[in-house]
Amino acid sequence: MKTYDAVVIGAGSVGVPLAYRLAVRGLQVAVVEKLASVGQGQNKAAIGGIRATHSDRAKIKVGNASLHVIRRLLPDYGQDVDYIEGGYLFPAYSEEIAQGLKKLLPMQKSFGLDIDWIEAGEVRKRCPGILEDGLLGGTFSPEDGHLSSLKLAGAFHRLAAAEGVDFLFNTTVLGFEVEKGKVSAVLTDQGQITCSYVVNAAGGYGRDISLMVGTDLPVYPDSHEAGVTEPVQRFFLPMLVDIAPDEQSDNYYFYQNAEGQIVFCITPRPKRMGTDRRSTSEFLPMVIPRMLNLYPRLRNLKVRRVWRGLYPMTPDGKPIVGFDQDVQGFFHAIGMCGQGLMLGPGLADMIALAIAEGQEDEEVFADLSPYRDFSGDELLK
Repeated sequence: MKTYDAVVIGAGSVGVPLAYRLAVRGLQVAVVEKLASVGQGQNKAAIGGIRATHSDRAKIKVGNASLHVIRRLLPDYGQDVDYIEGGYLFPAYSEEIAQGLKKLLPMQKSFGLDIDWIEAGEVRKRCPGILEDGLLGGTFSPEDGHLSSLKLAGAFHRLAAAEGVDFLFNTTVLGFEVEKGKVSAVLTDQGQITCSYVVNAAGGYGRDISLMVGTDLPVYPDSHEAGVTEPVQRFFLPMLVDIAPDEQSDNYYFYQNAEGQIVFCITPRPKRMGTDRRSTSEFLPMVIPRMLNLYPRLRNLKVRRVWRGLYPMTPDGKPIVGFDQDVQGFFHAIGMCGQGLMLGPGLADMIALAIAEGQEDEEVFADLSPYRDFSGDELLK
């Protein structure tokens, strides 16, 4: 096989935009993917939300960088990914939720996030028909939005291929060759690939890849289910996120996509750990009553299909991003906590700069280091 400057493992939400950004910087790049095409892992299971609204400095910074990339795809590169900048809206129906959201605002604004509290009347204006009883208001970040995850994967695939990136599909990583503490090759079921750098962007299987170089990183997938309805005429723009928990679930969220369909997802309680992606009979009875309570006018919509995807979680709800301390040239970009779609485009630029030019964003790389203590909890994960 050819010799490459960098081999990216995983053709998903992080790996494909990263391969493109590395190639733009002049590196010869290959992407190794065990499945048959791009975006066939967790990328196609993502419901499409993309935001900078987080409660963590690094994730806000990366999210803003991703939004900057997404906004440029159509005007600068001719890539239409059905992006709608409708914002993210977190409604509050209790003083506890309202005060919790308000307490985050000073920190969020200090890190450059465009977000503020809006009153109940403004919430109703942006989401006509939302439950009025008990509505106190909510936080709204107008620069967030949503898009098609499949179209985004296709867009970066086309851009990367045009820059000469080789995609090696149906290829499974078996291990790595390390010489004098530096990675020198990727060993696959299709042969050996010589390289100077390896990026582990294997999503839900990122820990398995890291173990191949003797590094055990705390990435443990759990599964979430999502669904989509038939299309109807548009009646609201934001992604609605209800963070009030009940006995069966934590938050749930939904939006109306470019085709008029309602796309929705929920975080079950307790977590469904593991990599099982088969749909269950518990999902719709869990999510539909909550959605109808919040937005009664959804009641006549028909659900077209459901699916299940993985959230590669870390103990503190933040990604793992950085060079391996024992194997030179090996970079980890895993543990996206179900947010690879919204973080991948921004991380791609940062990682490419670190690999190609040795320049790191000190704040982001420190906060997301593979060797941090993993204490704390990102509240809006």
